[in-house]
Amino acid sequence: MTSLSMRPLADVSWLPGVAVPTGWQRKRVKHVLRDLRAGEGITAEDIESSGDYPVYGGNGVRGYTSHYTHSGTFVLIGRQGALCGNVHLASGRFWASEHAMVGAPAIGVDPRWLAYTLRTMNLGQYSVTAAQPGIGVAQVMALDLYAPRPEEQRAIADFLDEQTSRIDTLINKQTQLIITLQERRRAAIAHGVTKGLTPGTKLRPSGLRWAGDVPDTWEVANIRRYAAMKTGHTPSRSEPAYWIECDIPWVTLADVGQLRDGRTTYLSSETQAKISAVGLANSAAELLPAGTVVLSRTASVGFSGIMPVPMATSQDYWNWVCGPRLLPAYLLATFRAMKDEFRSMVMGSTHKTIYQPVAAGMTIVVPPIEEQRAIVAHLNDETSSIDALIDKTEQHIALARERRAALIAAAVTGQINVRTAGRATQGVV
Repeated sequence: MTSLSMRPLADVSWLPGVAVPTGWQRKRVKHVLRDLRAGEGITAEDIESSGDYPVYGGNGVRGYTSHYTHSGTFVLIGRQGALCGNVHLASGRFWASEHAMVGAPAIGVDPRWLAYTLRTMNLGQYSVTAAQPGIGVAQVMALDLYAPRPEEQRAIADFLDEQTSRIDTLINKQTQLIITLQERRRAAIAHGVTKGLTPGTKLRPSGLRWAGDVPDTWEVANIRRYAAMKTGHTPSRSEPAYWIECDIPWVTLADVGQLRDGRTTYLSSETQAKISAVGLANSAAELLPAGTVVLSRTASVGFSGIMPVPMATSQDYWNWVCGPRLLPAYLLATFRAMKDEFRSMVMGSTHKTIYQPVAAGMTIVVPPIEEQRAIVAHLNDETSSIDALIDKTEQHIALARERRAALIAAAVTGQINVRTAGRATQGVV
């Protein structure tokens, strides 16, 4: 697709073995940025959901405020953590927080081209720390890139603005489809555990906000009538003997990530941390049986799953061992239907949690055991079909993002001639 005259180049860390067009000049970033410095601190109290000026952090807009630190067009680079090396382009009046470095393009440098190029350079790989990734002004300014003439920079930026906009539109549509499918999934679960499977069933008020009217043959009662409530605990960290020969799966907040999408039924038996038999014996934690339903109660509240093997948990979970009148899979579906309800149970302004009296006082809706089995089987079939569509859509998004990144990389390194490539890519996404 390229008709540009290419020449091999000396090795640049982010361009190994790549040739660039003749006439492109190798420059340090400090020669295309006339200034790069950290943004200014701002407290969470000063950031609103709406306001006069956007507040940028390391990952784009965080909120709004009534004051601004910059006016014009600047390149923003994330400084720390998971956002280290993220690149955004900000225009107009805005506040740049201390989580971002603000770069002012040199005269004659197209800021859009510069932002695309810096993204392709994957700045996060130049982090100078390991435990908490971080990159500073000196590291960025010392990097090399290849700069075309200003008119070519503008052509590249125009081409990428058009092409990435089309790809972003596709990604946004696919993302909205996933949201719709997730809503359909939640609605299917909520309907199953509150209305059952038989159309025309006589209903009666449950007295529960999350359940509404329920079949009149179902019981509405305290959860402890059907399941034993168990807590978790952390063995004392001051006793080294408790933390050797750790081989018991121990569910902590580090494991809640696998439950966030609401699609995982069983926890992984390979938990992020494990405890020892000695530690377990000298704490309030218990080794709970397979089939125990866990519910996160602190920080990340309301996520649930089922233990596939005997496991213990930290104090960040309430755990429910089901009796003969309640299936674990049915209780899990109930908890997922109650997700919004859990938010109303949370107490505490700093350390949000569902406290023991609130959890112990939960009321649930329980159909006969055979009806539970039928509902669980039906929901498994219905959610599996929805999940397959979600997986396929996520694959489309991943491929679109890969194509977007490859297109940007090819354009900013001169691997394609953007003056002819635009015509060749019309109608192709």
